[in-house]
Amino acid sequence: MIDFIQHYSPITQTLIATLFTWGVTAAGASLVFFTKTVKPKLMDSMLGFAAGVMIAASFWSLLAPGIEMAEQLGHIPWLTAVIGFMGGGIFMSLADRLLPHLHLGLDIGQSEGIKTSWQRSTLLVLAITLHNIPEGLAVGVAFGAVAANLSSATLGGAIALAIGIGLQNFPEGAAVSFPLRREGMNRTKSFFMGQASGVVEPIAGVFGAAFVLYMQNILPYALCFAAGAMIFVVVEELIPESQRQEANIDLVTMATMAGFSVMMILDLALG
Repeated sequence: MIDFIQHYSPITQTLIATLFTWGVTAAGASLVFFTKTVKPKLMDSMLGFAAGVMIAASFWSLLAPGIEMAEQLGHIPWLTAVIGFMGGGIFMSLADRLLPHLHLGLDIGQSEGIKTSWQRSTLLVLAITLHNIPEGLAVGVAFGAVAANLSSATLGGAIALAIGIGLQNFPEGAAVSFPLRREGMNRTKSFFMGQASGVVEPIAGVFGAAFVLYMQNILPYALCFAAGAMIFVVVEELIPESQRQEANIDLVTMATMAGFSVMMILDLALG
């Protein structure tokens, strides 16, 4: 895979990688063609697994390389890390307050962001789309960082991040399409809405790659920013949603640890 992708420009590499992550989102959404429901225990476990992947990716693929890169560029590593990391969290907090969306399992009256008359289906899609933005951005920044020729950024590490993001996108696609199907929407439209939540990843990814290519001095900040944005999503959304049912908490916790382990293996093996 590395031999195939290394011949392309960082922006093309990012586009290929984020089209893959979008495709996995669509694969998860396509489950709606085969069944109308998924057991809550399985869905909670998949969301927990996704949380573990994102936590590991935030450190191994983004925060640690960002700190190392800051040191190589003569920055103050801890200051760069804090500014970037907290900046990512603040950005997602502002987006969370402004963008209308509805988290899984909640009534439409509990929607967040600016109040609108949008349908429940639209709000559900926007909830997933909101946290796909930092995922796409993270992939783009990772591939853009490789072009800086710093030892802390490797093509294998960027590919590992894309694979990890793809793995955790599978339950996200299903998490949108199944609730819509249960509410009476037909299979085709449920699938379309589910996969649509992943459209933003190629857009955010290409933007992130292009941005850091032309402003390489901010690369360490950008990597830490993406890590902070992803951790915000994990703590604010994925973990609470995966542990709504107390009977499943131990299982979901182990699924989260399994997701962390898989992403850690990917990064260490490929990076």
